[in-house]
This record gives sequence, structure tokens and C-alpha cells, in this order.
Amino acid sequence: MSRTAPGPDGFLVIDKPTGMTSHDLVARARRALGTRRVGHAGTLDPMASGLLVLGVGRGTRLLTYVVGANKEYLATIRFGVATSTEDAEGEVIGRAEIAQVNQAGLRAAMDTLTGAIMQIPSTVSAIKVQGKRAYARVRAGEEVVLAARPVQVDEFTLLRLGEPSAQGSHVDCDVRVACGSGTYVRALARDLGLQLGTLAHLRALRRTRVGDFTLDDAHDAHDFTTIQPGDLMPLGVAAARCLPVHLVSTSDRAHLVHGRSILAQARTGTGPLAAIDESGALIAVVEQRDGTTRQLHPSVVFVDAGLVSQ
Repeated sequence: MSRTAPGPDGFLVIDKPTGMTSHDLVARARRALGTRRVGHAGTLDPMASGLLVLGVGRGTRLLTYVVGANKEYLATIRFGVATSTEDAEGEVIGRAEIAQVNQAGLRAAMDTLTGAIMQIPSTVSAIKVQGKRAYARVRAGEEVVLAARPVQVDEFTLLRLGEPSAQGSHVDCDVRVACGSGTYVRALARDLGLQLGTLAHLRALRRTRVGDFTLDDAHDAHDFTTIQPGDLMPLGVAAARCLPVHLVSTSDRAHLVHGRSILAQARTGTGPLAAIDESGALIAVVEQRDGTTRQLHPSVVFVDAGLVSQ
């Protein structure tokens, strides 16, 4: 016997404007689509704009495979001024000379901040310190010291160096950053200033890519009133952007929806795979947990057994 699947499922990729929180957009998506089952794959600060990936319905269960994806940003860094939050929203806490900021020096300093580096996160980050967010401790007046941690910066490129301000107090540059999950662009801005013997903070930030999702996939955040379930990226399409695809037969599909393992044609490695059927539907995320066999075990199943014809 079959029954109708509850609620819309899929991904909704949004171009977030500045001034809005990621939670604001989740709330709007819930209202527009008539479901509480909406989550996101990594927040953007209110001052930042750009790509925000939302999971809807069963899509929320796929978000875990997006959170750790590499990301790309366009950013503006201001030299000569430090702020309390290391971005444009904080209070000015220091000023320094900018005479030494030039293109050659910038590129050399960027090279030292590219690749596998150790980075001290911003004290106003969401990292937990003894169970409490670092930014919450800072707001409460506590002194927060975070340990350096390894991050990966794949690209740190100078796009433009502007002219100094009329008073010579600051100068801006535009950069592109491609980095691994957990990298703080505001910390890169801070450290770039220190490398050049001055102070700096992040003036503007726009996220242009999360994994294989780009702004070409994104809906305008101001068009939520017109968004319908049919505008969602189907789970099969979204999963193929997140994971390697393993095509499954009709019989394999029936095994997976009942939580049973299937046999792969060849060894696939130990990473997760998107098990997709011939129609393009996402059936499950599967893994070969034992490298000595070809058994693929379902980690997450996306189709109810009751929806499969018996």
C-alpha cells in the first residue's frame, strides 16, 4: 500500500542580503513552504551576504554532507584600523600606519597565509569554550583566549588595492578566498594586517560558493513570497552535488528502503555515497564500512518503506 510523503523535500539555495541573519531566512522559508523542517548548512553573519544552503524536509538530513564542504568568498579588507569584532560591525579599538601596504607586500603576505596554516579564530566566533559560545563570553565581559587550530586556505588572491583615504588613515583591498570548513576570513584579514606591520579588519564579505553550490543556483531572498515546493532543488540533484553517486537497481532500491545492505559491483572506499535510482531519486546515503567487502550499508534512508510498492 502506498501513501503520500509528508511535506516538501529538497534544497533551497538563497542569496542572503546583508543585514539579515541566517535564522531570519530559515524562518521565512518555513512560512513560505508551510513546514517547520528547515535547516541550514552553515551560518552567515548579518554583515555578510551570499550563498546560504537550506535543507527542507528530508533535505535537512542531507545537510551534514554540506557543512564541511570547501567555501569561496569575495572580501574587502581595510588596513589601518582594528575593531573589537575584527569586522565592520565592531568598535574601533586601534589605528596604525598604512604606508607599508602595497601590492608586492600584500601578495607576499598572502602567500604565507595560504595552504595548511594554523589560525587563531576570532574571539567573537561561535566556537564553544567550556560549553558556552566564545562570542557570548565576550559580550558578557569575559576575556577569551582561543587556541590556534589547523585550517586549509586553498586560494588567497588580491583582486584590487584601492587608494588611501583622503586623511591617509586607511586603505581597502578586495580579495578572493577559497578555504576549507572552519576557516575564519575575518581572522585572515586580521593576520594579513599583522603580517604587513599594521592593523586590519574585514570590511565586507560575500560567500560565492559552498562545495558545488554556487550563486547561479540561488534564489533572491526578497522573492520568498513566490517560492513554491516546486522551486526546491530535488534531493537527487542536491545529493549528486554533495557526494559521489552510486546508481542502484530496482531490487537494490527495495533493500535500501528496508534498511538492508546491498552489494556494490566494485570496491568503493569507505566514504559516503549517494544511492540514486534510474529516475534520479535519492534513495539513501550508503557507506562501505568494511574495506574488505563490497557491502554498502545505508546510513540515512530518504524513502519510506511504505512508499515502495509491495
